[in-house]
Amino acid sequence: MPVLDLLDLPAALPPIAPVVGLDLGEKTIGVAVSDGMRMVASPLKLIRKTKFTQDAEQLFSLMDDRKAVGVIIGLPINMDGTEGTRCQSSRAFARNLLRLRDLPIAFWDERMSSMAVNRMLVDEVDMTRVRRGEVVDKTAAAWILQGALERLRNLPAAKA
Repeated sequence: MPVLDLLDLPAALPPIAPVVGLDLGEKTIGVAVSDGMRMVASPLKLIRKTKFTQDAEQLFSLMDDRKAVGVIIGLPINMDGTEGTRCQSSRAFARNLLRLRDLPIAFWDERMSSMAVNRMLVDEVDMTRVRRGEVVDKTAAAWILQGALERLRNLPAAKA
């Protein structure tokens, strides 16, 4: 299965089943999961990157445990709308996942997700810098996934 446009993702998924959202960092992968109705995204886990195959096995295990059927990956587009090396890395990650398992994958523009999450953790939760480092990536994954879920919920009925 090729990587899908986000708007085409619902057609590739069963009507009721969770999906996971990923925030791909240099050293970690933040993982979030939705409920079966795909209304709410929740932070799930932080995978510390080792080798791609091991990272993918951890991700697939999390997906299998929760019966998740698709993946939404945050795409770190530059503020001017261009794609840099981090976008290339995210796209390569998706292609490599598809080599291991045929599953629906789509991207969601994640511009400023980590900044927004950091601001929320400081302003609203008053979390220390050390503790923020432990939760920001999986919380950013939830932020990314929630944004994509809200976009999909606002599709006209014919498209969804």
